Amino acid sequence: MPRRRIGFAYRFAAVICKPPLVVLLKRDWRGMENIPAEGGFITAVNHNSHIDPVAYAHFQYNTGRVPRFLAKSGLFNKGFVGAMMRGTGQIPVYRESTDALSAFRAAIDAVERGECVAFYPEGTLTRDPDGWPMTGKTGAARVALQTRCPVVPVAQWGANEVLPPYSGKPRLFPRKTHRVLAGPPVDLDRFYDREMTPELLKEATEAIMAAVTRHLEEIRGEKAPEEPYDPQRERVEQRRKTRAQTRRREHDGPSGREPAEHGPSERLSSAHGSPADGAQSGRQHQERQNEQRRAGERATAREEEGLNT
Repeated sequence: MPRRRIGFAYRFAAVICKPPLVVLLKRDWRGMENIPAEGGFITAVNHNSHIDPVAYAHFQYNTGRVPRFLAKSGLFNKGFVGAMMRGTGQIPVYRESTDALSAFRAAIDAVERGECVAFYPEGTLTRDPDGWPMTGKTGAARVALQTRCPVVPVAQWGANEVLPPYSGKPRLFPRKTHRVLAGPPVDLDRFYDREMTPELLKEATEAIMAAVTRHLEEIRGEKAPEEPYDPQRERVEQRRKTRAQTRRREHDGPSGREPAEHGPSERLSSAHGSPADGAQSGRQHQERQNEQRRAGERATAREEEGLNT
């Protein structure tokens, strides 16, 4: 199947973006020979900076195979940026709506037409404290198994040194190097001709993320953690800790000790009645605490169920 032509909009975007990127970043790019010359394929790329999509697009543009990124739908409505997103054929992702599956269908259609779709399998900027790839979401694996297209694992490092994740303050000097390593396609043959269960998709996603992480280890010259950072599991653990702390506070009282017996004057005051609004306020406060605790337990249960699917 022939490759997709680059088109005017992509060339115009390159004219605008390439000069500042050349000035801002030195380049150490390897593995361009692993980008397929023909036919549809997927690239799975790690995500560690708000500017790395532009830096990575520069790398792949220079291979002659331009990527189509999956991007938040809101970007497509923002003036010039939105016009460029639409003109270059990027794929909008509509989260938590009836259009949520349209990005998946568009990605499959693009691959079947012989195009490249670039996935950030982590789904967002990495939250790993040292910038390693997190656990991945299953979208890239799902498209790959349905189309049987090549999945090229790509690791990048350097844009995050210019603009660290979750930071609005760039570090322009000294000039940084953008390092990219594209590896050979991930071997997914063992996943074909099997029922596409959540377990299968999870296993295929882990194979893809493991390849990306290995390439990033080579770029950085150090070993990644044995277990990738899992933001969902971290949220579950944090809720557990918060719930345990709340229970201890409720049990120990404000002072951190068991509530003392009321003295005679307090018992007498209680017997004669306390202000009605104070008693009602106390009951309402307790009911709110109980409801918050129950809501937290329900959310934790849902997330724990998600970890096992």
